Amino acid sequence: MNKDQIKGRIKTSTGAVKEVAGRILGDSQQEIEGGFEKNLGKAQSAYGYMKEKMKK
Repeated sequence: MNKDQIKGRIKTSTGAVKEVAGRILGDSQQEIEGGFEKNLGKAQSAYGYMKEKMKK
């Protein structure tokens, strides 16, 4: 596991929390930001996975 995979998973988790908090609080801006951050984390994690796969 490399740093991109770890950082991506952290961003995904943080984004999911922000998204749910935004839904609960009725803050659509926070909900959108959380969804965006979650998707960025997924992309970074996938990049890290491919980078790791290319090493092998």
